[in-house]
Amino acid sequence: MTIELSKVTKSYQMGDTTVHALAGVTLSIGEGEFTAIMGPSGSGKSTLMNILGCLDRPTSGSYILDNQEVATLNDDELAATRNKRIGFVFQNFNLLPRITAHQNVALPLVYAGVDKHERNERAAQALAMVGLEQRLHHLPNEMSGGQRQRVAIARALVNNPTIIMADEPTGNLDTKSGIEVMEIFNNLNAQGRTIILVTHEPDIAENARRIIHVRDGLIVRDEWRKG
Repeated sequence: MTIELSKVTKSYQMGDTTVHALAGVTLSIGEGEFTAIMGPSGSGKSTLMNILGCLDRPTSGSYILDNQEVATLNDDELAATRNKRIGFVFQNFNLLPRITAHQNVALPLVYAGVDKHERNERAAQALAMVGLEQRLHHLPNEMSGGQRQRVAIARALVNNPTIIMADEPTGNLDTKSGIEVMEIFNNLNAQGRTIILVTHEPDIAENARRIIHVRDGLIVRDEWRKG
C-alpha cells in the first residue's frame, strides 16, 4: 500500500473547546488508485487531506507513507517528503501573480536545489503535459481560470511525484474548464499516478474509481465503482 492510516485522530483547541476534526480514521490507499474524498463542510475531509499530504500531523494514530512512519519525521524530513513524493493542486491555484507560468512551475525545483538549465527544461515539459506549451511566458492574470489550474497541475507534476492531491480543483472553474481539468487527472491516473481528490461535487467525484464519504470526522462509506 502507498498509504496506510490507522486510528488517526486530529483535535484542535478553540478557546475552552476541543474540536475533534478526525475521530479515528483507518484507511488504506494503494498505488495507482484514483480516490475521491467527499463530505459536507466541517466533515473533516480537508483535515484528512492535510494529514495525507504531510501538511499537518495527526494528534494520535499511525500514518505510514510508502513504508515509512510519518510521525517519526522531523519538519525538514516532512518537507522533503512533500516535495519529492506528493504534488498538490488547490482550488485557488496558489500561483505567484508577478512571475510567468514557466517560473511558477519551476519554483518547486528551486527549493529542491535543481540547477537552472534542468529547471527550465522540466518546467517546460510539465507545461506541455497539460497543453500549455504556448503559454510559458504568460502571467497568471493573462490566463483563464482553467489555464491557471493547468499551470498549477504542471507545478504539481514537475518533481515527478507518485501521488497527486487535489483539494476542490474545479471549485473555481466553469463546467467546460472543470471537465478539461478532470481529463488531465484521469490521464495522469492512467499513467500510474495515485490521485486523491477532495470535492463536494458528485459529478466530479464520479471520475474516481473509489469514493470515500466522510462525516463528523469518520469514514461513513467507502464506495468502489465499476469501470
